[in-house]
Amino acid sequence: MGVISPFLTLSFINSCRPATCNDKIAQELAQEIKAFINGVDPIHGNKLTVKDHARCAILLLRNLPPARNAVLEHLCNVFDEYVSNYILELENESSSGSLGPNLDDIIQEIENVLSEFVRINPKAWAPLVSAWSIDLMGQLSSKYAGRHGVPHASSLNELLQLWMSCKATRTLMEIYTQCLSSLINSCPDACVDALLDTSVQHSPHFDWVVAHIGSSFPNTIISRVLSCGLKDFCVHGAASADVLFPSAADKRIPKIASVVGILGHLAPRHSESIKQELLKMFHESLGPLRDQQQKVTVPFLLQLAVMSPMLLSTISSELVDSLKPSVLNQLHQHFATLPREDLENMVSLIVHLICQTAYGAYRILQFLVNTAMPASVITTPGLAVQDSVREACDRIIQLLLLNLQKLVYNRTSTNVIDSGSRVVPFLDELKNHVRDLCIETLRLERKRYLWQHQLLGLLSIYCSSCATDALCFMLTLAKNPEELSLGAQLYAVLSSSVKGLLPTTVKKCVSQIHSGSVSEQHMTQLFSNLALIIQWDKEDIGPASMSSQVAQIVSLHLYDFGQLLLHRNPNVCEAAALLLSVSPMPKALKPADLMTIVRAAVHHFFSALHRKNGSGIGHISKLLFRLSSICSATMKTILQHLVEGAMHRGNLGLFGGKSEQIESNDLFLKDSKTSLLDVNYKFGTAVNFSGSIWSVFHAGVIGQGLKPFIAPVNQDKEAVLYNIHHYMNLIIRCCSGGKYHTELNEIQPPIVVINPEAAKTVAVVLVENICPDVSNSELAWPPEEYTKNTVERDIQIRKCFEENPLLFELLRFVSIGRPALCYCSVVLRGLLATLMAHWEAKRDNVTTTSPWYLQASCNLIACMGEGHLLPPVLSNMHEIFDKLTPFEVHLLLLSVWDYMRDNSPLPQKFTFNADKGLFYRDFSRDGDINKYLSVVQSVVHKNIENLGLFGGRFQV
Repeated sequence: MGVISPFLTLSFINSCRPATCNDKIAQELAQEIKAFINGVDPIHGNKLTVKDHARCAILLLRNLPPARNAVLEHLCNVFDEYVSNYILELENESSSGSLGPNLDDIIQEIENVLSEFVRINPKAWAPLVSAWSIDLMGQLSSKYAGRHGVPHASSLNELLQLWMSCKATRTLMEIYTQCLSSLINSCPDACVDALLDTSVQHSPHFDWVVAHIGSSFPNTIISRVLSCGLKDFCVHGAASADVLFPSAADKRIPKIASVVGILGHLAPRHSESIKQELLKMFHESLGPLRDQQQKVTVPFLLQLAVMSPMLLSTISSELVDSLKPSVLNQLHQHFATLPREDLENMVSLIVHLICQTAYGAYRILQFLVNTAMPASVITTPGLAVQDSVREACDRIIQLLLLNLQKLVYNRTSTNVIDSGSRVVPFLDELKNHVRDLCIETLRLERKRYLWQHQLLGLLSIYCSSCATDALCFMLTLAKNPEELSLGAQLYAVLSSSVKGLLPTTVKKCVSQIHSGSVSEQHMTQLFSNLALIIQWDKEDIGPASMSSQVAQIVSLHLYDFGQLLLHRNPNVCEAAALLLSVSPMPKALKPADLMTIVRAAVHHFFSALHRKNGSGIGHISKLLFRLSSICSATMKTILQHLVEGAMHRGNLGLFGGKSEQIESNDLFLKDSKTSLLDVNYKFGTAVNFSGSIWSVFHAGVIGQGLKPFIAPVNQDKEAVLYNIHHYMNLIIRCCSGGKYHTELNEIQPPIVVINPEAAKTVAVVLVENICPDVSNSELAWPPEEYTKNTVERDIQIRKCFEENPLLFELLRFVSIGRPALCYCSVVLRGLLATLMAHWEAKRDNVTTTSPWYLQASCNLIACMGEGHLLPPVLSNMHEIFDKLTPFEVHLLLLSVWDYMRDNSPLPQKFTFNADKGLFYRDFSRDGDINKYLSVVQSVVHKNIENLGLFGGRFQV
């Protein structure tokens, strides 16, 4: 745009010299030519105005076709003048009036002439005019891009609005649109080529033109731009290996950047058309080889994807779906003849693209893995591919992992301020598929799990939150030690790169459990896996460091896991008990939290007894024992809850007891809906006594007759003995610290060392639950006559022992922990009083007809002897009860009562033996004992034929 050069003037004159016109027309054209060249009116000698000069050019364009190049060049100045005035007006909006001549009519005339030429002969004029108009728009856009009133190139909408408001540029756009429309059904490549060339020269200021034209002819522009770009890619040395790298491609293939830019502008609204056109090019290139363009189509598409992440995301997932086995085999045949170096370059480019892929990354990964190494569960026909295809995918996966490793470790080792330059889109997308990767890894399918396990490690280093998620999923989803070892291996890889991984992981697991996002099945598996890891250190399996760390971390969450002992799912409870039983106890724990755990553990213990779960009983017993070793207060609390739980009516059946039944009266009162008013209506009016103020009403029925007979429940004796054994074993372990003291004496059995304070706790709890209205201060033994005042209470005590056989076991345990039995004085005398009353009222000749009373009498005397409340010579009398008459048993028990009345069971009478670590009672301090033996000795003499062998046991 400027003054016409002399060389162009001379060539113009020679080309425009008329040869076939008459002289007059020739003279007129010669004058117009002279005026056009010199810019001066040949008649008057005045300088032509812009309008006159433009009309002269239009005249030549109409009548002298060879002058079109020079005329079009001159018309560029006219459009430039118009645009210049337009921009000046925008910059000086406050000034009034126009800053230059009004050229609207000239612009309109130019449009009319060019439009007419294109309409009449589009084949000849459309390529020329389209190239001229599009190039002129590019020059104008670049020339005025920096002016004050022109928006920045990034503000595409504002820029488009500005230029489309200018008549000159709008006219040029309409002219180009007409040219493209006229050739759209024949050969629009010339117009598209001009668009691409101009876009290369004037981008990004030219982007508004691309955006407008693309939106007007989206399908045509997309297909022809790709076609022209492919041609240019082929012409500029596509066979060379260096075009497969972005830096080299930008220099050697200039149009490809323009192709990327144009498609980028069209993508937001026409992504589906772009995707379909790219897929169409890809599949057409796999047919029989026809030309060079078909051979370079795939490299061309790869190059577009490298230069445009948007195009990559548009096509990646759909392209993967289209890669069926037949397509893969065609691809292999298509590139089988390429040199090895070119193949390596293409594989490297594919790996680079995968790393830059965000959308559909997991689908791409699964495609590569399934193709390289199909899973054993996949049996769908038609998935067979050639071995060379599998090897290629195998190599791609290996190079992908290697490339990701470089990106991840370079990212973590360099201190770059701009973190965006270190983003790996492929890994960013996989953040949402950590659970899927863990599931696939735990399948243990040949190479597949190795690849995905390595990828999990890289993803965890790339994003620390993924490390926590991955390890959490591995601990939750692993179903056997082999699968769990993969989690340990993952931790071994990440422990040096991710700080605080295990504490964060366990904390996340706990939070997910409380939020309810973990299923009961996975919760059970998680606890079992954590317990197994803790036991690795003891079994010399797996990494000991991880085992010890997990143990310490779990101990910090003792309260969180302890609450799950009350979970509605018994499997979760059992797994939680297992985990807590193998984890160490914390050094400090809030008393309230500790009491909550104790209550939950005791509840779970009885639940395990109900379910007859041997392993569950063992785990919870171990946990309760370890809790009891924390402090004496905890031990007492555990014992209290164990005793109270054993006496609960819902647990009586576990130990052979009788569950409390709701009496029929209670049932009647619950279900009765009788109305006294209705009953009186039924019986008629009330009875009135004549002459009296009294009336008689029906007041209802008292009672429901005899209570219904309830058949006793047949209990499994072995199960009862099993439950009693585990229960008492737990009680003894909690009270003795789990240790059994054995004296160096082969004759006597091992002595169980019971903590006297623990035994006292059991005694106190027994008294509180059997007779809650009695205080523990009533240790003195009253006279026999006193039993008349406590008959009801004594019967209640006897009823408790009759309904719950475990009470005698607890009483025997208390007797071992001397002098704790002294605190059961109320229970002992109440039970003894009822037994005496029973034997006194018994009219049979033998005691075996009352088996329970006989056994209770023997157990009571044995416990009192074990607890040193009775001297050995009196405590031995229970050995002959089954050989006596009921009245004789009554007499013997009465002598025991007399001894206890005179020698009350007081703890002050016991002395501690430091050598044995036990409390003993010196009965010699109680005075002469012979006066209490007269009855038993008389009974022995009376039954000398049966009791002769027992005579020596009742001598002082």
